[in-house]
Amino acid sequence: MKKALSLPLLVLLALMVAFPVITIFARSILSDGKLDLARPLGIILKSENIETILNSLKLGLYVVITSTILAYPLAYLLAKTNFGLHSWLSIVLLIPFMTPPYIASMGWILFMQRRGLLEQLIPKASILEPVFFSFGGIVLVMSLHVFPFMLNFIRNAMVRIPSNLEEAGSMLGAGKTYRTRKIVLPLLASGYALGALLVFVKTLSEYGTPATLGLRIGMKFFTTQIHRKATYVPVDFASAASLSSLLVGICLMLWLIQDTVTKRTSYATIGTKGSQIKLRSLGKIGTLVGWMYILLILLVSIGIPYFSILTTSLIKLRGYGLQAGNFTLDHYRELFLDNREAVQALRTSLGLSFASATIASLLGTIIAISTYKEKGIISKGINTLGLFPEMIPNIVLVIGLMIFWNILSRWIPLYNTLGILILAYVIMFLPYTIQYVNGCLTQMNDHLLQAGRVFGASPFYVMKRIVLPLVARGSLTGWIMTFIICFRELVASSLLVPVGRSTVSTYILREFDQGSVSLGMCMAVICVLCTTSILLILERITRKGQQK
Repeated sequence: MKKALSLPLLVLLALMVAFPVITIFARSILSDGKLDLARPLGIILKSENIETILNSLKLGLYVVITSTILAYPLAYLLAKTNFGLHSWLSIVLLIPFMTPPYIASMGWILFMQRRGLLEQLIPKASILEPVFFSFGGIVLVMSLHVFPFMLNFIRNAMVRIPSNLEEAGSMLGAGKTYRTRKIVLPLLASGYALGALLVFVKTLSEYGTPATLGLRIGMKFFTTQIHRKATYVPVDFASAASLSSLLVGICLMLWLIQDTVTKRTSYATIGTKGSQIKLRSLGKIGTLVGWMYILLILLVSIGIPYFSILTTSLIKLRGYGLQAGNFTLDHYRELFLDNREAVQALRTSLGLSFASATIASLLGTIIAISTYKEKGIISKGINTLGLFPEMIPNIVLVIGLMIFWNILSRWIPLYNTLGILILAYVIMFLPYTIQYVNGCLTQMNDHLLQAGRVFGASPFYVMKRIVLPLVARGSLTGWIMTFIICFRELVASSLLVPVGRSTVSTYILREFDQGSVSLGMCMAVICVLCTTSILLILERITRKGQQK
């Protein structure tokens, strides 16, 4: 059964993933059908593109540093102290990461702009406006989005460090600084290297914040330049492909560096005697300082952007600002009753998210099961192609799909339809289901399958009655995650949505750019409520699975 599926799956994934990516590289080195290897180098070395590259690399580096500074104290509090007993903190601290970055960025812009919400609350705070609308402001907003991601990696690395290692160092006379330098940091290096890499790559590939705050201050980044080259007249696919190729090269090089660092800095910390983590009690002053830091992080990462979004959606006349009597629900009423485009955008996003999540969940489950414990070249190729979208920026995949399906449009008219948007979503978020189902399969004992065969069950019966029930939770989790991200996804929607159609994300961005801010923020509130509610459902499902 697995062998029968292997070749069709490999061909399907090659069409979905490999060919579009290869098309990008081919488009960058072909000029009028002739090979020109110097062409992409000439495009990249243009002054505006060099500025773009340097801005992106600098942004990635500063976001890694800033998110580390924000996340490390939180990781220590949750992994090593009695703050770890408050399980709800882990859920709340995920909200900034699950908030669409372009929505958070819009919230910050509304809060910090001239005559914005902060200036209305504190008039003298107007001096902070030029400070925020700068490169530092982009670093801050991006860091507040990705720090939960960094927090998760550092915290998990800390949890794996047994308390007895530090106690042994202390008994042998090592001071706190020496123990940190010789014991703690080397054991954190592997997990941190992976977290730093993913944060750097995510920063390079992020489109929402550069498209809102970045363009507001006139700074160019990889994603905004690629997007502009592929959409604005005159369309320049050659430049978009060259910048995309460079971005892929940087990301793959970073993956190789991270893999080398991880292999050299990985240590076994669990032995035959077992290990335990002792949670420290910080005392009254330490606990107070800890809570103050947590509340400060929650204020700037959740409180400010959500306050701005919600308040703006309720303001009747923006010129009057935060005044009594200047709040109304009319914008929500207009959004649902009088605005056909908004309703259509909601329906479109819901339909696209449902279809994409269903297809990605089914395909990801089939891929994970068909490659489970298979060692052949075809199985490895399937698994690699299935997970490859996680390694490269989404905008690169989307540009590849645009170029590839433009070529095929004469025979397969998929381009400029909702079908290509579904295809893009499935490709980008397929790795979620594969990883979740793989996690379920690794926990499945082979004795279950052997027992089924001993009692005469057919392969189909074993699959139906044993394998599928055990991986169902992973498939459902993958479906939910895919649905959440598709519903609020921006970069593929802005590039591939058919003419005359809108999704939730493109509607919000357009209304914000055109000055209908209150309507845009109403839709943003709906988007955040939907994704947060589904996130809580996912967390509940995960907890029930762990309890069983």
